[in-house]
Amino acid sequence: MFQVCVQMHFDAAHFIRNYDGKCANMHGHRWNVEACIEGKKLDDLGMLIDFSEIKQAMRKSLTMLDHSLLNDLPSFGPKGVNPTAENLAQFLYLELKKDLVLEEKHLAWVKIYESPDTWAIFKED
Repeated sequence: MFQVCVQMHFDAAHFIRNYDGKCANMHGHRWNVEACIEGKKLDDLGMLIDFSEIKQAMRKSLTMLDHSLLNDLPSFGPKGVNPTAENLAQFLYLELKKDLVLEEKHLAWVKIYESPDTWAIFKED
């Protein structure tokens, strides 16, 4: 099994609604994101997927988040879910899954770092 992964980042603020602690206050992070494609078969060039395909899809998703207040975005607004690392990982996973053409391979997981030593991963069962 092969895995091809790309790491990118974006900067955004958020706060956690109904949280009893400092994260209830608006604050910002440099969010590092890793996305990993998995598959068994390489193409004729010896690649599972071109890194540039993953980067292009990630750029599209991260551009809508970069330099924003995540709580103001439709997915995370008052009627959405809290913009936690867990929910961001799932959001980015679903966005990338829509944008990538993945024949004979799949999006294995998305990992998002809120800080260098704290992260969340989303993957489907």
